[in-house]
Amino acid sequence: MGGLAFGMLHKIVIPAIVLSASAFAADISKIPFETAEGKETSLADYKGKAVLLVNVASKCGFTKQYTGLQKLYEEKMDDGLVILGFPCNDFGGQEPGTIDEIVKFCSNEYSVTFPIMAKVYVKGEEQHPLYKELTGEKGAFPGDVKWNFGKILIGKDGKPVARFESKTTPDSAELTQAIDDALAK
Repeated sequence: MGGLAFGMLHKIVIPAIVLSASAFAADISKIPFETAEGKETSLADYKGKAVLLVNVASKCGFTKQYTGLQKLYEEKMDDGLVILGFPCNDFGGQEPGTIDEIVKFCSNEYSVTFPIMAKVYVKGEEQHPLYKELTGEKGAFPGDVKWNFGKILIGKDGKPVARFESKTTPDSAELTQAIDDALAK
């Protein structure tokens, strides 16, 4: 008998959400955000680079992903990858520190050298405009960020490419393939 029998349990794997560059028309490149040092910047400052946005937290079960993110950054930065860490205290109060404490933690505990931005809200009423454009009702990837270490890949053309949830590790095949594809374009 072909097919699956009822009652069998199967692991369902939900792939990353991937868009074509033309599927999302909003220009997110000029939406301002701040660096950890308080300098205003935007994705326009990373024109021609693939950018991985990651909402990070210091006291989370996924915090150890900093190690993999740093390794990924070191391996791909010469190819044009930038990782931007956006500290966020939206989930379980797992990023309660000041920006200075966060930067010190990232440097001392994980030797992070990729840019850390100022703290933001990635969901809710105070959601940062960049995340609203990306995950809002009319965003590239509608639906709230679900937890710390969610990842959104922006192509070298400044358009959103893919979204990955927290469980997708920095060395996962799906994430590294998406980055390689974005860097090749």
